[in-house]
Amino acid sequence: MPSLKDYRTRIASVKNTRKITSAMKMVAASKLRQAQSRAEQAQPYTAHLNDMLARLVMALGNEYQNAAPLLGGHNKREQKILLLVVSADRGLAGGFNSNLVRDIRRQINLLLADGKDVTIVTVGRKARDLLKRDFPQYLGEHYALNNKFATADMIMRALVDTYYNKGFDKAFIAFNHFKNTMTQIPTIRQLIPFRVPETLLQNLRRHDEAESARAGYRGEATSIYTFEPNATSLLDRLLPLQIAADIYRVILESNAGEQAARMTAMDNATRNAGDMINGLTLSYNRARQAYITKEVSEIVAGAEASANV
Repeated sequence: MPSLKDYRTRIASVKNTRKITSAMKMVAASKLRQAQSRAEQAQPYTAHLNDMLARLVMALGNEYQNAAPLLGGHNKREQKILLLVVSADRGLAGGFNSNLVRDIRRQINLLLADGKDVTIVTVGRKARDLLKRDFPQYLGEHYALNNKFATADMIMRALVDTYYNKGFDKAFIAFNHFKNTMTQIPTIRQLIPFRVPETLLQNLRRHDEAESARAGYRGEATSIYTFEPNATSLLDRLLPLQIAADIYRVILESNAGEQAARMTAMDNATRNAGDMINGLTLSYNRARQAYITKEVSEIVAGAEASANV
């Protein structure tokens, strides 16, 4: 049975740990507010780029897939697959990194079973460290995690150059989608060739039809925009910007998710430390009571023995 000193030492140790986890929770909460603000500020830029690309696709009609390799692809077999994985540099964030890597492992195994050639490019140290155990031969470039657009632009340029040099046929980006403070969802979606969401195209078509009807135009709705010099040239300029903006938004969203996961993990750790302190204090009081009772019993027994002499 532990001594009273052992209980006091352990209680003091857990209290110190609780102070650390509580401080880390407050730091993560502060960083989360900043990360959320930056992620929200980046959304309008990406949304407007999406709208412009959708307008260009509508203007090109059925020829849009042949207008730019970054939009239509250059190999229908899609044999070479690249995975761009965005994770954190640090741990102590619950299952933030491990849940993402678990889904990536599953995806890689499916691709390998299908006979695909896989290359893994990582942003953030944790994913690379975890994937190195199972897929060291598939690891490619690694980029330091940095919440600056210049980093996303550098990654985009490297990926686009590799794509034009037939280094891969299709690229996916894997990250933790920030849904809310309590929920980060591991997500894998296509990055290159870029795909304009069909729902966006449908919404724009409905908008154009409504505008044409308001203007009194009879007949098939047409685009209300003209493009200079032409739609194909604009696609060549805008698609790399869109890919860089997507990567940047994912990095910001992943950073917000990391801080939220760390805040939640540290909050749980602080609560668990409090429960442990309560349990240890109860055990300490019981042990102390038993120790006092034993001493009193020994004193009474000694007194009775002296009286009988």
